[in-house]
Amino acid sequence: MAARSNARKRAFQILFEADQRGVPVREVLADWIRHSRNDTRQPPVNEFTMNLVEGYADKVSRIDELIATYAVDWDLDRMPVADRNIVRLGAYELIWEDGTPDAVAIDEAVQLAKEFSTDDSPAFVNGLLARFKDLKPSLRRGED
Repeated sequence: MAARSNARKRAFQILFEADQRGVPVREVLADWIRHSRNDTRQPPVNEFTMNLVEGYADKVSRIDELIATYAVDWDLDRMPVADRNIVRLGAYELIWEDGTPDAVAIDEAVQLAKEFSTDDSPAFVNGLLARFKDLKPSLRRGED
């Protein structure tokens, strides 16, 4: 499981970097892949990381719409950058990545929040993703 956790962490870092730079996530993903091929100090970007980033990129508008709708008292652009991108990644994996159990997707996102964000972030991430889990069938309706 550590390999998948590391892949999620790298996917989060790619989303975070894209957000900070104001560029598409696919551009940052391509940069990371290129750097890993040209610099032996950089670990390769594994397939699961690529699947998460590409999947998120395909659903970015819908994911941001869901966060804006269900993040009570939080505007997406005022949300801490780490939290915003952890929730984005967690929402993609929870709602559209059928190979990941819901509890695992939520727990992994909470772990990222513990590592990369504020003391209040794990509870925020857990609460929002738990709401998405409860609404998952209706969130996917009409898309599959």
